[in-house]
Amino acid sequence: MTSALVDAGAELDVEAPAPLSHRSVRVFGEAGAPAAGLARGDVLATEVPVALVFNGISHAVMMATPQDLEAFALGFALSEGILDHVRDCRGIALRRVDAHEAGLPEGIDGIEVQLEISARSFERLKGRRRSMAGRTGCGVCGVESFAALDLQSSPVARRAWIERVDLPTVLRAFAALPARQTLNAEAGALHAAGWATLGGELTDVLEDVGRHNALDKLLGTLARAGRLSEPGFVVLSSRGSHELVRKCARLGIAAIATISAPTAMGVQVAQLAGLRLWGLCRAPRGVLYAAGRGPDAKTSRP
Repeated sequence: MTSALVDAGAELDVEAPAPLSHRSVRVFGEAGAPAAGLARGDVLATEVPVALVFNGISHAVMMATPQDLEAFALGFALSEGILDHVRDCRGIALRRVDAHEAGLPEGIDGIEVQLEISARSFERLKGRRRSMAGRTGCGVCGVESFAALDLQSSPVARRAWIERVDLPTVLRAFAALPARQTLNAEAGALHAAGWATLGGELTDVLEDVGRHNALDKLLGTLARAGRLSEPGFVVLSSRGSHELVRKCARLGIAAIATISAPTAMGVQVAQLAGLRLWGLCRAPRGVLYAAGRGPDAKTSRP
């Protein structure tokens, strides 16, 4: 996946909501505060219903931060196997849907991200036995059967540089992450997914209220720029759950580092795919849960 997406033509017919919302609140319990509390301004993360529409058919509705939605939609389509290649997406357009039209409560508008995809991809999508009304924190809401969990991942290619994704490199990337989490610095409720070089330099950071969404935004950004094959690794401000590992493995990402612990299934999927997985990356320590596939390595099995 090295070709960048030709101009997607993303347009929003009405201005998108801001990713942050400013509210007046009353704070209680601070030292010296009156019994009636203190009136202050507060900043909250915005989340809106985002419908992903493929060739006119709505496939999934996600709660997401209304920013970088073109990258989000493309990353989702690639990491969920709807598209095989970025070139299978012919175009992306965004449309604001008012609450009444969307059947949502008053004041809660939605956004449609409309993707035009290849006939082959669309036929496969229609044939799927999956009804996704959105993802929960577990990431499997709407799956109809065990087989539909889609836990299989093709092994990632061997990387001669995989051992360079070591603890000092990983911690260097995480040390730089907070300064790049500009939305979270104000609202404190957003996850981040970042791309780091083999020197630990963060080149891209995408944010969203959902950890899956943040990762899809990052993967979509890399895909549009034709950068999925460049040496580097993903850093996540979340746990290493199985679906995040699977998304990366599906796109050939060879290494992930997470700030929290992985799940046992996350480690198992990483081992099966031959993906290098760091977790609990909090200086000065980190845990290597799966070593990945180097030039002489064999895919490890749990």
